[in-house]
Amino acid sequence: MAKLRAHNISVSLDGYLAGPDQALDAPLGVGGQALHEWVFATRYGRRMIGQDGGTEGVDDAFLARGDQNIGATVMGRNMFGPVRGPWPDEEWTGWWGEEPPYHHPVFVLTHHARPPLAMKGGTVFHFVTDGLDAALDRAFEAAGGADVRVGGGAAALQQCLFAGKLDELHIALVPVLLGRGERLFEHLDGGPEGYECVEFVSSPSVAHLRFERTGRRAQAPSQ
Repeated sequence: MAKLRAHNISVSLDGYLAGPDQALDAPLGVGGQALHEWVFATRYGRRMIGQDGGTEGVDDAFLARGDQNIGATVMGRNMFGPVRGPWPDEEWTGWWGEEPPYHHPVFVLTHHARPPLAMKGGTVFHFVTDGLDAALDRAFEAAGGADVRVGGGAAALQQCLFAGKLDELHIALVPVLLGRGERLFEHLDGGPEGYECVEFVSSPSVAHLRFERTGRRAQAPSQ
């Protein structure tokens, strides 16, 4: 059965997966780039950006596993770009240039409609305005039996954890302190229930923690 997975979610020691004040010159917020230095030190990560070299080993293997058997991706609008509110135009096409690294359909959660955006290499961004469930339904249909990945950011991951929909979560715990920004385990009334750590290994750069859903769903926090 196809799964909903999140992989290589880099989180600081104080719980942030992005810094504050996302902008064109700070796609991951102020200081957030430090969370992903481990990625581009690996062979797999360097290949993603068209470069040679890089390390092999634990980090490289986890990074590669995150792309295996993925047929579609769901992401929040903040991960797609820094534009807020109604789309002023269709000029913004994502952070990744003309050929994004997905090569499959990507469903972007947003409150503001926009036509699908086809990019080089097979990536097509679809902008979904009717919520997470609709985005997941469309993503699983598009994946054709393969798994669906939740790419981030924090709000999209929280929705999936909160609803108990995420089958697998891989966190890369990075030994940096950001102090502020977007926390992963926020708005979950103490943390998601129904998940257990099934793998915990470390490299010199990061600690990898992989969680799987046990079947118990988190309860809605009181308003």
